[in-house]
Amino acid sequence: MLKQRVVTAVVLFALLVGALAWSPVAFELLATAIVAAALGEWMQLVGWPRRPAVAGAAVFGAVLFVVSLAMPQWIELALLPLSLLATIVWAALAVLLMRPGAMSVRMPRSVSTVLAVLMTAAAWVALVHFLHEGVVVLLSVLFIVWLADTSAYFTGRAFGKRKLAPHISPGKTWAGVVGAVVVVIGVGVIAHLVAPNAALLSNRLLAALGVVGAVLLGVIVLLSIIGDLFESLLKRQAGVKDSSHLLPGHGGFYDRVDALLPTLPLAALLEWIAR
Repeated sequence: MLKQRVVTAVVLFALLVGALAWSPVAFELLATAIVAAALGEWMQLVGWPRRPAVAGAAVFGAVLFVVSLAMPQWIELALLPLSLLATIVWAALAVLLMRPGAMSVRMPRSVSTVLAVLMTAAAWVALVHFLHEGVVVLLSVLFIVWLADTSAYFTGRAFGKRKLAPHISPGKTWAGVVGAVVVVIGVGVIAHLVAPNAALLSNRLLAALGVVGAVLLGVIVLLSIIGDLFESLLKRQAGVKDSSHLLPGHGGFYDRVDALLPTLPLAALLEWIAR
């Protein structure tokens, strides 16, 4: 299993770097395909049969890619309202997920489908926006989520005793949450001291907002954990371990981007506030 995870991770990283090095269009195509695949898996988790879910996700991805090529101005026009809407929705889901009775809450399939489409669209718009802003700022946003996930895993294993949401994900602990927040803020502050002019999201927040910016970095981490928890809830309700088996050792595409779906819109919203 570990070998599979490592090989798959290396391949995905190589595709990411290769697409970024090739051209923005290549990266947009890859990113759109991943987001569309995640949407298809999300739709299956909420009750859609595989074929309609895949077909709907394919149409969704095609529309997004056409928009990115033919009408790029729409991305910037949609960025703020979609980012604000997504952040409000994910904040509301955070309140829901921390309740002991969260497992018993099931949305109608129509509502879940609209939610899935809007949240994946908001994340895609934010992702393309950061790509247009520059590779460095884009990678800095992605790095926050990757660093938070890794930090939560190791600090949770080392110090975790009190469970975060045992009714949904028994493996997550409050120690993991604190560890992730502390590490991300610490790395952000160090980066700001060492390279204050680098085009990092953390630098923009810290330069414009100071201590508040550091706190907001922690909020990004918290919302990344909410994205992970929400997918865990959907999988438990669907009775599956992974969103699919398309990525050996990792599950599905939704499993890989669940933490990014809430954090990308929030990051875009915070960047707008820090301007």
